[in-house]
Amino acid sequence: MLGTLRSVVRFRRLELSPAARRLGRCASVEDLREVARRRLPRGVFGYIDGAAEDERTQARNCNAFHRLEFRPRVLRDVTNVDPGVTVLGRRHPLPLILAPTGFSRIADSEGELAVARAAARAGITYSLSTLGTRSIEEVAAVSSGPRWFQVYVWKDRGLVAELVERARESGYEALLLTVDVAVLGRRERDVRYGFTLPPQLGLDTFVDGIRKPGWTWDFLTSEPIIFSSAVSRDAMGGAGGVDAMGLAQYVNEQFDPKLAWDDVDWLRSIWDGPIVIKGIQTVADAVRSAEAGVEGIVISNHGGRQLDDAPPTLELLQPVADAVGDRLDVLIDGGVRRGSDIAKAVALGATACLTGRAYFYALGAGGERGVDLVLKWFDEGFRRTMALLGARTVGEITPESVRWRDR
Repeated sequence: MLGTLRSVVRFRRLELSPAARRLGRCASVEDLREVARRRLPRGVFGYIDGAAEDERTQARNCNAFHRLEFRPRVLRDVTNVDPGVTVLGRRHPLPLILAPTGFSRIADSEGELAVARAAARAGITYSLSTLGTRSIEEVAAVSSGPRWFQVYVWKDRGLVAELVERARESGYEALLLTVDVAVLGRRERDVRYGFTLPPQLGLDTFVDGIRKPGWTWDFLTSEPIIFSSAVSRDAMGGAGGVDAMGLAQYVNEQFDPKLAWDDVDWLRSIWDGPIVIKGIQTVADAVRSAEAGVEGIVISNHGGRQLDDAPPTLELLQPVADAVGDRLDVLIDGGVRRGSDIAKAVALGATACLTGRAYFYALGAGGERGVDLVLKWFDEGFRRTMALLGARTVGEITPESVRWRDR
């Protein structure tokens, strides 16, 4: 009897790592989101999870993927599928880029370093935010993988020029120019929880943190959170950054409502690598981007964090790709949670997708291990979807592979 039991029962190895135990119960990005919600103070989670005003744009970004159905082909040999694509002239293992997310250390003390290391292991490009809490140089030092630097053209053009030069010196391959933040959107969850952008960790967050001892201990025993990427070398003063609280007002004042197409030309004058414009939401602006000579665009509404009631990015994709897809790389973000979502975007003409919240949830749920896990899911999910669609290469995923359910 004992021998029979041994042959059919396999006991799971005892896992001592709290992060590994949390992640062991997760099977999807939504699971990671729920673990992060339970682990993080509500203000911190609200910053990661929230969006502008009634958050309709964020919800519609995700729902658009739910409304797009697959039309698989069968009886095709999919023994070997090749998920690789070329983005900005570089071969990528799958059509996925990690989007820039500011203030990543509120989720885990390693922040951008953890994400960059995980991305490098997966061979996936990581985009560092100007509002990152690790410096351009720190991220470059821990990542052997491809990296982009996300930049705003702020009022202080001298500072922007210095950041661009630092990115060049540190081996970043492209600039991701964000253009949809002439002013900051109103994120009402942040208002309710007393959380601001740039975030300030106030009394409410610490009170709530008492009920989240793991996060609180990590926060209190790690080095202070600073905006390492958004300040000049002089301001860094050898300390690697300045206090985020003191920088908050400065950063808010730097967003420039006068930002115009001439500023794209100015950025080109100080950077000789690829430029990708992030924040395109119309065919007209996509065409204007192509005329400006940039190498790529990201169809993006900032994850719904800027203008509420903007259209879902997936609905904009095909007309934009039809208009300019032969002139530049067309990327998309907003609502990408699974490998199958990547396949849907590719079918409508995307060169690749960007995801931010998915790995931010993973970082909050399980730190660097969480990011490793979610990147593994994206890779496996995309490969599996390719096989189930009967697509052996990314080029075989076409508009005929999908249809809108309600059109």
